[in-house]
Amino acid sequence: MKFNKKTVYNILFFGFIIFLFTPFGTGTRAKLNQGFAYVRTFIISPKADDTSKRLTLNSYDFPLKGIYETNDVNLDALKGKVVFINYWATWCPPCRAEMPMIKSLYDDYKDKVVFLFITSDDKEKVTQFYTKNSYNFPTYNALQTPPNEINTQTLPTTFILDKNGKVAVEEYGASNWNSGSVRKLLDGLINE
Repeated sequence: MKFNKKTVYNILFFGFIIFLFTPFGTGTRAKLNQGFAYVRTFIISPKADDTSKRLTLNSYDFPLKGIYETNDVNLDALKGKVVFINYWATWCPPCRAEMPMIKSLYDDYKDKVVFLFITSDDKEKVTQFYTKNSYNFPTYNALQTPPNEINTQTLPTTFILDKNGKVAVEEYGASNWNSGSVRKLLDGLINE
């Protein structure tokens, strides 16, 4: 039996798809997800919401337990500051993909912007992940449900709040947080 190139490619393609959906393909699927998320971070750069459409927090009551490089804090204590909130997890491929870009942004803005990295992972998992990747983000566990305006079930999700408690950025999925447009946005919010 003689096969043409198209038939061989189709067999290989469908074989690969079947492989991905078997227990043997689990690791491969995770690597592909992380790879796609990593590529997305170079394509997607978050943009600010139109100022007239920005949601304002109805409540600042959001207590957080510091689990890495920080003490406990309540969002209420951060009124009047620009706040970068990132919901993430160590097991989340898109979260891991955007971390290098966030690290660059954090290193340059940590003295001008409050960064809150919120996870449901325990301290040991976070410490192990950060040590392996040389990250030192202030990381928290939420002690209660966040205010509706910054509540999400999607990982990663990032919100940037302006000094008046308005949601300037609401971004779902991995993004390039080290872009010129994000830096320009933060500079503008800092100088408001």
